[in-house]
Amino acid sequence: MGPGLFSDIGKKAKDLLTKDYISDQKLSISTYSDTGVALTSTAVKKGGLSTGDVGALYKYKNTLIDVKVDTGSNILTTLTLTDIVPSTKTIASLKFPDYSSGRLETQYFHHHATFTTAVALKQSPAVDLSITLGTPTFALGAEASYETATSKLTKYTAGISVTKPDSCAAIILGDKGDTIKASYIHHMDSLKMTAATGEITRRFSTNENTFTVGGSYAVDSLTIVKLKLNNHGNLGAVLQHEVIPKSLLTISSEFDTKALDKTPKFGVALALKP
Repeated sequence: MGPGLFSDIGKKAKDLLTKDYISDQKLSISTYSDTGVALTSTAVKKGGLSTGDVGALYKYKNTLIDVKVDTGSNILTTLTLTDIVPSTKTIASLKFPDYSSGRLETQYFHHHATFTTAVALKQSPAVDLSITLGTPTFALGAEASYETATSKLTKYTAGISVTKPDSCAAIILGDKGDTIKASYIHHMDSLKMTAATGEITRRFSTNENTFTVGGSYAVDSLTIVKLKLNNHGNLGAVLQHEVIPKSLLTISSEFDTKALDKTPKFGVALALKP
């Protein structure tokens, strides 16, 4: 019931303009065991490179364990603990054999504030902090990254959002004050399957403006079409269809309308779930 995390500011509009716009070929198959373990196998082909991974997800009471093994012999383990201390969530991740990529994050939720802190599990780690104040309707917050090796702030960002049942507006000042981004999304139906959004970004150091409009339209209960276009002439489209219950086929393409001789990006993904 609180304002949400700082990462939630502007997220709805961002997701509509970026999520499902893929440029690779992906197949994922999920199954569930009798013990409650969710198993997912994924194969991805991007360009001439093919990769894959197998993941296992298990939830017991307030504990969530996620283990993923990829074709590069990397093992990523994520442990999520909820309400060890009331109103908190703790997330620990560790990757083998690259131990230096480990990370420990703690999130605290209050009716009028949220606070997160994340520390890399290595010598001279970077520390990420964020705080958000407000309500589910109005929120303002900031985040920063501090590099202990150099004793310097490497990132600081501030944002504000106003959320209503059918719309959300947000303004984010990022890149150490070099960019400002304003976005707005409006949902046209109660299921929030049909929506329109707009986003404008201004980079002060280069005097560059980028304006993007996009939207999604529910053709029927099983099919959604997405489109986006920016002022640089980049056009993207997505067709997503539920082929069987819970299983999605996604087809995506993006191309430059000002350079039609260039090969457009094309992606397809099939996610099969029981």
